[in-house]
Amino acid sequence: MGSIAVEFKNPATATLLEAAKARRTIYGLKAESPIPDEVIEAIVKDAVLHVPSSFNTQTSRVVLLLKDEHKKVWDIALQAMEGLVAAGVLPKEAYESSTKPKLEGFRAGYGTVLFFVDYDALKDIKEKFAIYADKFDPFALESNAMSQYLVWTALTSEGFGANLQHYSPLIDEQIQKTWNLPANWKLDAQLVFGTPTSGPAEKTFAPLEDRYKVFGK
Repeated sequence: MGSIAVEFKNPATATLLEAAKARRTIYGLKAESPIPDEVIEAIVKDAVLHVPSSFNTQTSRVVLLLKDEHKKVWDIALQAMEGLVAAGVLPKEAYESSTKPKLEGFRAGYGTVLFFVDYDALKDIKEKFAIYADKFDPFALESNAMSQYLVWTALTSEGFGANLQHYSPLIDEQIQKTWNLPANWKLDAQLVFGTPTSGPAEKTFAPLEDRYKVFGK
């Protein structure tokens, strides 16, 4: 993929990059964990604390759900999709053959991390820097995406398989009701994880020369 062998000053750099390469989408999951729940919590807490945000606005909100609490997310998603079938929006055949098995596969995992953005927390910074006001919402999403990536990569490094899902807005209302979450927490993504039962699909790469340039070398 265009990479060459180099010697890093800090060996941890190579470890970090190898962890990034190992992070893949894994759909085959089972409800087992290779590590104690406390270690999972430590990963998520560190992401909440240390992932950067624009002007240190700290807009990401994260909920970790394990075991039976995790299953509730995908029960909610199944009910939402069944509602679409009943309303004639989603063909029943497509639901039974594709959507339902996929959701049941997520439910079969060990946990789900829910990632939210609190846009209300941006009110003061938008007023202070009004010329950039329209930029702060996208900046908040970028920070949230970094949290998702860090947690995903760290869980992979600890032996989990995981995949990232986006079922908003279909599940948002029930998610907030089920766990009594603040209304200003806006759901962005759901990271499903568990012990992998299958490997990732083959990954292809677009030509690096079309995606990367260097000047001043």
